[in-house]
Amino acid sequence: MLWTEAGGLARFREMGAAKARFPKGGREAILINTGGGLAGGDDFEYNIGVGRGAKLSVTTQGAERVYRSLGPPARVRTRLEAKEGATLHWLPQETILFDNSALVRSFDVQLAGSANFLAVETIVFGRREMGERISSLEFRDSWRIRRDGSLLHADDIAFGGALPNSSATLDGAGAMAFMIYVSADAERALDGVRAAIENGGASAWNGKLVARVLARDGFELRKSVTLAIQAIAGDMGLPKAWTL
Repeated sequence: MLWTEAGGLARFREMGAAKARFPKGGREAILINTGGGLAGGDDFEYNIGVGRGAKLSVTTQGAERVYRSLGPPARVRTRLEAKEGATLHWLPQETILFDNSALVRSFDVQLAGSANFLAVETIVFGRREMGERISSLEFRDSWRIRRDGSLLHADDIAFGGALPNSSATLDGAGAMAFMIYVSADAERALDGVRAAIENGGASAWNGKLVARVLARDGFELRKSVTLAIQAIAGDMGLPKAWTL
């Protein structure tokens, strides 16, 4: 549980391998998995909230690694909330899926009417520079974003077995990203985001911007995603942990 107010950290509780640290002089939280990665049967839950008028950027210490599963999938449940006038950025570093890994994630986001929300989730399918290839995996992502209690965005993706590589799916890409920006100025950020994306697409309507990005590997993907984040939020939108 992590809750911030305009004056700083209000409530904080951590258990097990899920930790968080807060660099001085900024409004940034760094999530740390002291277990060193996720394996089959692991179960993580994050509850993060931002109070009225407060600002918070949440990232991770490094890439999250999801290892081979011998049975059940690893599960990660994330609940995010932003009150009136708050700004919440969910910007973890890459999640690396290894061969025969299994990961099921859910994201439940509750936004007040004037809250601003930016989220980027990046998935890397093995480390191509290490010669790793994916023969089979299980991956499921589910997003539900609500503004003032009404459903604003729903998104589900699921892979099972071999990766889909048709021209309408991954088309041989080794990494992908999902980005969503919810704000009154979402439409104004569209041209900058499109200019940052070399392989993918972006659309904006009704106060939200949604983009999907593909790349050969995680390095190339990070370059596009970094430019897209800067197009939305400037240099202040990029977590310090991404540049260390």
